[in-house]
Amino acid sequence: MSKSDAELISDAVNRFIDLANSIKNEDVDVNIVATALMSASGIYSTYAAGGNQGGLTEKGVEKVAAAYKSELARIQEVKRANAGKL
Repeated sequence: MSKSDAELISDAVNRFIDLANSIKNEDVDVNIVATALMSASGIYSTYAAGGNQGGLTEKGVEKVAAAYKSELARIQEVKRANAGKL
């Protein structure tokens, strides 16, 4: 049975977090790790949205930024819901 998109996303997210924690455990400040992850994500998101030829238009930047904002809001809702379960 193949995994759903949600399962594939969750697996990939966990791999990125594991890598980030590994870098942090090499005594790299968590803010540096977070900034590096954000930069890598921005580079890859630019590639995913616009291909490998050049960069994004202003409209493309707004589209990617809106996706980040939406995902961050979703994550915060989940964190608040989980905090209420403690």
